[in-house]
Amino acid sequence: MGVCEVLAVGKAGPGGSQASERPRLGGWTERPVPVPQVCAPAALGPGALWAAAWSVLLLTAPAGAQRGRKKVVHVLEGESGSVVVQTAPGQVVSHRGGTIVLPCRYHYEAAAHGHDGVRLKWTKVVDPLAFTDVFVALGPQHRAFGSYRGRAELQGDGPGDASLVLRNVTLQDYGRYECEVTNELEDDAGMVKLDLEGVVFPYHPRGGRYKLTFAEAQRACAEQDGILASAEQLHAAWRDGLDWCNAGWLRDGSVQYPVNRPREPCGGLGGTGSAGDGGDANGGVRNYGYRHNAEERYDAFCFTSNLPGRVFFLKPLRPVPFSGAARACAARGAAVAKVGQLFAAWKLQLLDRCTAGWLADGSARYPIVNPRMRCGGRRPGVRSLGFPDATRRLFGVYCYRAPGAPDPAPGGWGWGWAGGGGWAGGARDPAAWTPLRV
Repeated sequence: MGVCEVLAVGKAGPGGSQASERPRLGGWTERPVPVPQVCAPAALGPGALWAAAWSVLLLTAPAGAQRGRKKVVHVLEGESGSVVVQTAPGQVVSHRGGTIVLPCRYHYEAAAHGHDGVRLKWTKVVDPLAFTDVFVALGPQHRAFGSYRGRAELQGDGPGDASLVLRNVTLQDYGRYECEVTNELEDDAGMVKLDLEGVVFPYHPRGGRYKLTFAEAQRACAEQDGILASAEQLHAAWRDGLDWCNAGWLRDGSVQYPVNRPREPCGGLGGTGSAGDGGDANGGVRNYGYRHNAEERYDAFCFTSNLPGRVFFLKPLRPVPFSGAARACAARGAAVAKVGQLFAAWKLQLLDRCTAGWLADGSARYPIVNPRMRCGGRRPGVRSLGFPDATRRLFGVYCYRAPGAPDPAPGGWGWGWAGGGGWAGGARDPAAWTPLRV
């Protein structure tokens, strides 16, 4: 028995060098490597060639199901062409609750193959070396996985179309997706980036600033109807005017903050680590790099998208303590609005109100679309009064009503107290609030 080499390659470049490297996520490239195989000294027949090729595939299979895998295009000598995948060159944009098509088409370099027996697979890139399954199709057999069940299907627009239709888009759908096409020993893959229209907002809990580990920041954003923002989303928010002088976690584990008005307490007038265009004069996104996510503590930059429901303000006859806010909203078929819901209503539904109100985390805020001096200055945004004493009767409340929820107090209904005369008279206990005809 002798030793021969089976090459996992495409075409050879000048001088016999390999010329089929394929760019991968994060700038990595994959170089096909000769794989030694035991074979007979005689010339290999077709059966031996197939066996050798399958051994290459088995050797390149990942040890773990979804982590650290690498894919190489395998083409046997004498084959007439390889499969080629084409995806969107930039990104596709949707919003929460929308429907989007992730474009992907494939063809062969030579027309010697049909489309029968082609395996189509969509995965989501959760970090540079980890993937999660989204959708798989092999002939008439289709299957979606996890949270994509019931929402993902192939577009099926003729032969060679591997595009994925994704319905009822969620915040968690944001990110990069890989479209992989496999036919016998040939495969290729392309990448599609799904972006969402929305708003980035800084967040810290009642305990104060710089109190969150990375995992706690993820939970804090989820509790406020958001996800941790990406570095790209924070940079876009900075370009849109976001200025925040406190560092926060991002979804990749880095810690950054955006500065539009350079000043000494916020990284100086020039400052290193600025990612912004224009350098010193325009500030930038200050970057602390990747931090220890279990020991170091910072704030969070969260991202949220389109609201399926509506945020509105309730102003009772008298201000209420925080404990009365939930009862007031519940009487209107709603819940106390979360911070992310108020930011989405301000940015995407143009909610403008110069009155502070309680939110679900115990903070008090108000949204300003049209700036005026008596409402906190000359810049639009969501103003924050921090976390006031929850027992004091200070504010009204911002409520969120989900789509389809009925309003039990429409039209001529107002707020009163049970047992005593609508807006006047009767008990003043907020626990006794009920919608009354006025």
